[in-house]
Amino acid sequence: MPSEDNSSTEQIERSLIEITVESWKFSRIFARVVNKLDAGEAGRYVNQLRYFQKKIEQNLDAAGLKLVNVEGHMFDPGMAASPLNIGDFGPDDALLVDQMVEPIIMGPDGLKKQGTVMLRKVQA
Repeated sequence: MPSEDNSSTEQIERSLIEITVESWKFSRIFARVVNKLDAGEAGRYVNQLRYFQKKIEQNLDAAGLKLVNVEGHMFDPGMAASPLNIGDFGPDDALLVDQMVEPIIMGPDGLKKQGTVMLRKVQA
């Protein structure tokens, strides 16, 4: 029965990764909405968002997983993220990760889920 236990563990990990990605996306949308509120009202919601994100990170950590956001980093073709708009650029363009569409999820043994990014050209 070890294969059943392994299969169950893998399913739990996949489920945790999926709910993490969806939570990450929701957090980004929620943050954009909160930024439209006045400063006094926004503070309470920002704190709730931080708490939610902290709980996600704690649960990932307990499972040996880590969420990786590469926004603002120079793009490297070896990065664990697929660029959606790579065709918009030339081979010699210096590119920056402008936006994470989906985060990268790493585990103790390496990549668990590849991320998705949007790129932009570095302004000289």
